[in-house]
Amino acid sequence: MDKLKLEAYAKINLGLDVVRRLENGYHEVKMIMQTVSLSDFITIERERTPGIQVFTDTDELSAGEDNLVYKAAALLIDEFKIDGGIKISLEKNIPIAAGLAGGSSDAAAVLRGMNKMFALDLSEEKLQVMGVKLGADIPYCVVGGTYLSEGIGEKLTELASLPKCYVLLAKPDISVSTKWVYENLHLENLKSHPDIDAVKNAIMEHNIVKMCGYLENVLESVTVNQYSVIADLKKSMTDRGALVSLMSGSGSTVFGIFNDKKTMRKCAQDILELNLAKYVFETVTVDRYK
Repeated sequence: MDKLKLEAYAKINLGLDVVRRLENGYHEVKMIMQTVSLSDFITIERERTPGIQVFTDTDELSAGEDNLVYKAAALLIDEFKIDGGIKISLEKNIPIAAGLAGGSSDAAAVLRGMNKMFALDLSEEKLQVMGVKLGADIPYCVVGGTYLSEGIGEKLTELASLPKCYVLLAKPDISVSTKWVYENLHLENLKSHPDIDAVKNAIMEHNIVKMCGYLENVLESVTVNQYSVIADLKKSMTDRGALVSLMSGSGSTVFGIFNDKKTMRKCAQDILELNLAKYVFETVTVDRYK
């Protein structure tokens, strides 16, 4: 196999709690991750000349050694002494620094793709162990679907697949630093935490309406105070028929869950007309990678 094209899906957080700050500077989290149909496209090609070449279709993203897809390729090449080289072409559709795990999903796609291309015969579990060396979201992005995520994000428990529902993504014209969000999260001042177990139980019951009643993201306690547009987007979605609206990850993307495509589409049009978001995507939930 000399060439392979893969999709790398975005994720949202169906509830996100931060349990405590760890001594190593990381945070222990408890959250539920869900794949949605917005995706980047990764093309991997074998080259005779040793080395890693990365090409992207956006100036916003480095094509050098600091790119996560480069790091993922280098990890496998070094670990398994792969001969020859690799060319990776990245078509970006997932906004950068948006709380949608675009970079992590791209890196996970490279791990999956090279595993297949070079017949490395690595299990999902082994790919996840390697992936966490590069980023806490990568183990989840190796598999996708609906998962409870704990630890720093690497402890995963597969849940029942969500019934298909419509998810509107809206990213305002701001970028939020994950580092800044966590540095300004004061757990001792929080009056309550999201009930992630209740979210998980509702998912296992296939009850979307019940699930939506429990969705919270503790990181909004930081971002909403600083960026009022996040609150504006949430209200715009719920006012226009969303069962729930929440910030994904550390932001700045806001998502809304809808029962039907027509209501979602009308909400998307209104958000664009109100100039509340730079990017708006109409998506659906996606099951784990096969």
